[in-house]
Amino acid sequence: MGKRSRQRQKNQSSGVGRDNRDNRDNGSWGAGYADIVKENQLFEDYYKELGLVPEGEFEQFMDAMREPLPATIRITGYKSHAKEILHCLKEKYFKEIQEVEIDGVKLEAPTPLSWYPDELAWQTNMSRKVIRKSPLLEKFHQFLVSETESGNISRQEAVSMIPPLLMKIESHHKILDMCAAPGSKTAQLIEMLHADMDVPFPEGFVIANDVDNKRCYLLVHQAKRLNSPCIMVINHDASIIPSLQVATDGWREALFYDRILCDVPCSGDGTMRKNIDVWKKWTTANSLHLHGLQLRIAIRGVEQLAVGGRMVYSTCSLNPIEDEAVIAALLEKSEGALELADCSADLPGLKTMPGVSSWKLMTKEGQWFNDFSEVPSSRHTQIRPTMFPHTDKDKLASFHLDRCMRVLPHHQNTGGFFLAALVKTAPMPWNKRAPKARKEPSAAPAPVPAEAAPPTEEPPVGGEDAPQGDQPAPAKEAACGPPPHKRKKMFGFKEDPFVFLSEDDPVLAPIQSFYDLSPNFPKLNVLTRSHEGKKRHLYMVSKELRNVMLNNSERMKVINTGVKVWSRNSDGEQFGCAFRLAQEGIYTLYPYIRSRLVTVSVEDIKVLLTQENPFLSKLQSKAHAQAKSLGMGSIVLRYQPNPEEPLEPQCPIELCGWRGKTSIRAFVPRNERFHYLRMLGVEVFRDKAGQGGGPREGGEEPKEGGEEPKEGGEEPKEDGEEVESKEGGEEVESKETKEDTEMASGDIVGDSEGKKRNYNELL
Repeated sequence: MGKRSRQRQKNQSSGVGRDNRDNRDNGSWGAGYADIVKENQLFEDYYKELGLVPEGEFEQFMDAMREPLPATIRITGYKSHAKEILHCLKEKYFKEIQEVEIDGVKLEAPTPLSWYPDELAWQTNMSRKVIRKSPLLEKFHQFLVSETESGNISRQEAVSMIPPLLMKIESHHKILDMCAAPGSKTAQLIEMLHADMDVPFPEGFVIANDVDNKRCYLLVHQAKRLNSPCIMVINHDASIIPSLQVATDGWREALFYDRILCDVPCSGDGTMRKNIDVWKKWTTANSLHLHGLQLRIAIRGVEQLAVGGRMVYSTCSLNPIEDEAVIAALLEKSEGALELADCSADLPGLKTMPGVSSWKLMTKEGQWFNDFSEVPSSRHTQIRPTMFPHTDKDKLASFHLDRCMRVLPHHQNTGGFFLAALVKTAPMPWNKRAPKARKEPSAAPAPVPAEAAPPTEEPPVGGEDAPQGDQPAPAKEAACGPPPHKRKKMFGFKEDPFVFLSEDDPVLAPIQSFYDLSPNFPKLNVLTRSHEGKKRHLYMVSKELRNVMLNNSERMKVINTGVKVWSRNSDGEQFGCAFRLAQEGIYTLYPYIRSRLVTVSVEDIKVLLTQENPFLSKLQSKAHAQAKSLGMGSIVLRYQPNPEEPLEPQCPIELCGWRGKTSIRAFVPRNERFHYLRMLGVEVFRDKAGQGGGPREGGEEPKEGGEEPKEGGEEPKEDGEEVESKEGGEEVESKETKEDTEMASGDIVGDSEGKKRNYNELL
C-alpha cells in the first residue's frame, strides 16, 4: 500500500475529514471543541506585514478571529411561502425570544443581515447550550430544523451568501457551479432561477459540479429540497470539466454559460472562527500548493463562459496568493478578453475592503520574497511567477484589482472572504482562431463558432470533451479539429441510467387521461431511471436540461437530475391510473392538471394534516361536494388565498392527496405537514423523546403519509415500497446518518478543507 493510500486510510479511520465538516456546521451553533489554543504566530506575522487590515484595527481583527461565529439562517426566496415564513419568524419566534431570560440575562433577538435583500437572512448569537435551557428556544430550534429539511430555510454562513447575489441571475440564464458541494450556494442559484413561481420551467438551468463523488450526494440532498426541474448534479474535476454541446435546429453547438460560480478550494484561513483546526494547521505553504489549481479552475471557467457573461471567483481565504494573484494572472492571460466588474455598490450595507495591487510572499520558514527574481532556483517548482504582482506598474493598474472585494471578520461579525466578479468581453485569445471544419461528402462545411477550439498554449482543458465547432446532431464524424484522446474513465459508483420517455410511451396515455393534462404538457421532458421492467417513478426536467443530457450522455457523469412527479402504486390501475402524484413535483406539475382537483379551505387543510384518514363529511361543503364527485385515486388539494382574510396564509398551497371510498387523506411528508400547519397557526412541537407536545387540531400528531393502517385497502401502496431503490440518489439519502443529514442542511464547515483534500487526492 502506497504512502498516500495509507494516510488516506488513517484519516478515514480517525474521522479527520468528517470532523472538519462537522465542526463547520456545529461551530456556527456554539458547539464545544477540545481546548485548542487560538494562536498562530506565523499567521499574525504574515497578515500584519501584508497590511490587508486597516491601520489600528489589527488587534480587533485578531480578537474577532478568536470569537465563535454567529449562526445565520436564510429563508429561501423563490418559494411563494417565503413571506409567510418570514412573518412567522418575526411575529412569533423572534418576539417571544426577546422576552426570554437565561441565568438572569435577557437574550438578544436575531437580527437581519442589512445587506441581504428583503430581510431574508438573519443572524443570531445563541449557542446550542443556551437553546437547551429554554423550552421556548427548543421550539425555535425544532422550527429551524423542520423548515430546513423542508427546504424553506437554509443554515448558511453569512459570507457564503454573497457570491450568488453578485452574479445578477435572471430566469433564462444557463449557470455552472464549478465546485458546488455542499450546495448552499447552489440552492441560492436555484431559488433565483425560480423567482417567478408561476413559471414551472424557467428557460435557464443550474449545472452543479463537484470533484468528489461522495460530496456530490450532499449536493443532491441540498438541491432535492428545492424540488426544481432545472438542476443537474455532475461529478468531474473542475479544472478539466468537459465542454458540453446542445442541439439547435438539428446542429450541435458548444454550450457556453451565462453565469459561472467559481468558489475554488482554498486554505480556508477565513474560516478560523468555526473551523478551529486551521489555527494549528495554517502555514503559507497551503496557499502555495493551491494557487496553481485555483488558476487552472478559473481558466477553465472563463473558457466556458459566454461573451457578455459573468463569472464570480470566490475563496474563504484572505491570502492574496489565492485571491488577487489568481485574478491578476487570469486577466493577463486573457489579453483584454476579461475585465473586473465594480460591485462595491451592489449590496448596500455590506462592508468590504478593496483588493490590493501589492503583496509579498512568505515561506513557511518565514523567508520573504518581493519578486520572483529573488526566489532561488531550488524553489521554482513550489513558487511560480504568477504568485507575485505584475512588474509592469501600468499593466498592473489596468487590471483594476481594487475592484476585488475582501470581507474582514471584525467589520460585521462574519467570517473572512474574498470575491471578484469577472465579465467576458471577447473570446479568450487561445480560442479566437477556430480550426477548419472537416468536409462531409454530401454537405458544405458547417459554420464554426468563434470559440470552438481548445486552447493550444494552456494546460489541457477537457481533451476529447471540448466541442469542435457546429456539427449535425446525429453525425459524430462531422467533428473538426485534432483526433480525440482516449476517453477518461469515470470513477465512483455507476448511476442508474436516465431514460426519457417517448411521446407515445404506453405509460403516458392513462396518466394524460386520468389527470386531463393540458395539450401543452411537455411529455418529452418525462424520464425514468431504468431501461427495463416496470417504471417505479417518473421525473421531469426542463426542455433545456433535456437537450444537454441527450447530447452529452457519454462525456459527463450525471449524479442526479429532475424532480419526481409521479410514483407507481399497486392499487392505482383499478381506478384508471397506476401512478399517483408526488408532493415533490406538485408545483411543477399543477399548471398542467385540469382534473382531480379539490379546492380546500384553511379548516379543511387543518383536518387533512392533523388526521390520518378523515371521512369526507369532515370537509367543508364546497370541498366535500368536489371530492364526492371524483372517483377513487390520486387528487390535488388546492388552497387559494383570500385577500379579505389577512390572518390566513396569503400564498397558494397545493397538496397531493388520495380520495378513498369514504375518506380522504393528504400525502405530504412529515416536515412539510409541520410547515403548513405552522403557516395556519397550529402549534407543532415535539419533545425530546420525539413525541408530540403542545396543542394540536384534533389532538393528533401529524404523521407522514403511508404510516398508518389502511382503510379497507383503499390507500395506495407503492410497488416495492419495502425496498428503497437508488433512483435519483435516494438510496444514498436513506443510508445517511443523522450527522450527515445535519451537515447537509447547512454550509458545511470545512467546505474548503473538503474541496482541498479531494483535489489533493486527484493530484
